[in-house]
Amino acid sequence: MVTKKDAVAAEFYHKYINSVKEEDVSKALKKSSKDFKDLLKKIPQKKIDYAYAEGKWTIKELLQHMIDAERVFMYRALRIARKDATPLASFDENGWAANSKARTRKWNDLMKEFKALGKSTEIFFECFDDEQLLSTGIVSNNSVNVIALGFIVAGHTTHHANIIRERYLQKT
Repeated sequence: MVTKKDAVAAEFYHKYINSVKEEDVSKALKKSSKDFKDLLKKIPQKKIDYAYAEGKWTIKELLQHMIDAERVFMYRALRIARKDATPLASFDENGWAANSKARTRKWNDLMKEFKALGKSTEIFFECFDDEQLLSTGIVSNNSVNVIALGFIVAGHTTHHANIIRERYLQKT
């Protein structure tokens, strides 16, 4: 069975991978998604357009970023699992956020999209066999394998949940 110890990724991503307690990627994805959905339910309406400092994202923009990043990670996992050897580029999260128009989106639509994407990601990872999970590709000039991308998604979700709790919900 392929576990977290088999994850290969650039050093930058290990903060996400190492933040995940589960060794099984499917369990990790389910737990992080459930925990984040529970957090979303607790966010007061007055906070969804709130940014904790000048130049920081609103909670809406942060949620859109999470959706965008998860899609990018899943696209990378798909390409690598299907043995596409084409090196993949990075993406500019700040540029994407600036152009996302998240501030104009309805909060309930963002939440529905996050939930649907999370379920899709869970199903997606359950279909991979060990060979696919261990498949390695190049992203941003660094090696990464499919299992790492799953743990990155789970850890990225947990990371942003912590940021919401610490920086958005603690301030008035």
